[in-house]
Amino acid sequence: MREILAELAAAYERREPCAMATVVRTWRSAPRPAGASMMVTRGGEAVGSVSGGCVEGALFDLGHEVLDDGVPRFETYGVSDDDAFAVGLTCGGILEVFVEQVTPKTWPELPGIVRSVEAEEPVAIATVVRGPDGAALGRHIVIRPGATEGSLGTERLDATVGADALGMLESGTTGFLHYGPEGERLGDGLDVFVMSLAPPPRMYIFGAIDFSAALCRVGKVLGFRVTVCDAREIFATPRRFPEADEVVVDWPHRWLVGQPVDQRTVICVLTHDPKFDVPALEVALRTNAGYVGAMGSRRTHEDRLRRLKEAGMTDEELARLHSPIGLDLGARTPEETAISIAAEVIQDRWGGSGHRLTATSGPIHPGAPR
Repeated sequence: MREILAELAAAYERREPCAMATVVRTWRSAPRPAGASMMVTRGGEAVGSVSGGCVEGALFDLGHEVLDDGVPRFETYGVSDDDAFAVGLTCGGILEVFVEQVTPKTWPELPGIVRSVEAEEPVAIATVVRGPDGAALGRHIVIRPGATEGSLGTERLDATVGADALGMLESGTTGFLHYGPEGERLGDGLDVFVMSLAPPPRMYIFGAIDFSAALCRVGKVLGFRVTVCDAREIFATPRRFPEADEVVVDWPHRWLVGQPVDQRTVICVLTHDPKFDVPALEVALRTNAGYVGAMGSRRTHEDRLRRLKEAGMTDEELARLHSPIGLDLGARTPEETAISIAAEVIQDRWGGSGHRLTATSGPIHPGAPR
């Protein structure tokens, strides 16, 4: 939804009805993840993508049906032997897609959602996508820390889904929940899709060097909010890091204390100078950051480990450190090194093997983010 939110809000403000198709669940090698959305306007425009082109044509037509009768649809798309290129997924995956009409009547909460996203405030939307009561399909509640807006039908259901969705929002998770008709957690028959629109994950890069500039560019491509921090004022300048969201002149370890860090946060220490990186790693490895890596040769790495142990770091804490940073891609240039670091970040998040796909078997997109 995030990728079409601006266009969706613009149509909403014009009072132009549109339909939104959202991937709510996937299996095997589905091309887009849950939460990917496509908007269809009455004027014949399509914005966004749910499958990279495999089923967009079918959803375009389905979107116009929803615009005509206002009835939400829940559809499953998989491999179609007879017509794979028209409505099937040639990759062999399976998508479940929910299509609904977006108007001030069906989505009165949308302007508030837009404001939350623009302010980088965490917000989640829980939508009934399947159940015994057809009238409940498409109902939403909007969940924010400390507040819930809208209703799915009953107080019990709102309370149960709201609590579960808040937990998903805190971890930045988008996914499918199952309940009984009244919100019983051990029940079945009612399916709710929760879309978390958490702020962008953070990437903290310590060290204002050319490798940092390259990593900053790659981090932005991956959707991170990137901060570059270095104590050397002459090097830590916005002019040298124009893609960074923030350039900070401070000692990294001092600046990191008190900064927001969660499981999606990536911390890359690229200074390879003990007076900078050892104090920074002492702080970083004691946060709950999802990834902490440090640049340097194997000799630098061994010296760094010795210094960190002398500083009181435990073996368990040190086991979280990715050092030397990055995957073995044979990288030489700052840009190639940035790709190798980003590759390891992605591998660590999704649990990939790091091997060539030609040498592996099984699903290409397994599991959930770690």
